[in-house]
Amino acid sequence: MIETDRLLIQKFTVDDAPFMLELLNTPAWLTFIGDRNVRTLDEARQYILNGALKSYEQFGFGSYVVKLKTNGTSIGLCGLFKRDTLDDVDIGFGFLPDYARSGYGYESASAVMAYATNTLGLTRITGLTSAMNQNSIRLLEKLGLRFEKKIMFRSDGTETLLFGRTLPGE
Repeated sequence: MIETDRLLIQKFTVDDAPFMLELLNTPAWLTFIGDRNVRTLDEARQYILNGALKSYEQFGFGSYVVKLKTNGTSIGLCGLFKRDTLDDVDIGFGFLPDYARSGYGYESASAVMAYATNTLGLTRITGLTSAMNQNSIRLLEKLGLRFEKKIMFRSDGTETLLFGRTLPGE
């Protein structure tokens, strides 16, 4: 779907369940994004069906699996999310620990933002993160998103930082 120098960014399929199960249970995901209570391959398949696949159908976009171009290894996800509680589409990302801090987040998120502008015609992107997630904050800022406000997004009452950026026209 999207190709960069080092990465392939593709739509999820139910065949990605083993990878999704691993990603959703990494310490960083559990700490900064939240426990999705996905503990089995079947639950991971349902998570993909009810999340990414449903979003593709409903909005024409969603989360995408990020793979290394060299060998097809799934290393993370990056994508666009339309949430009922927010006005704008937000970009989200998460990577397996062995692939964090290698530039893959920026490379994939930049490509997804270009896709959002050039293919989907979006004019604004937001990003959500925990105030404690310095890596995510740095990446959002590197992508040109700026802090706008604190919101109550998570059900546990933790404040979430909302970043935003108006995208250039084609």
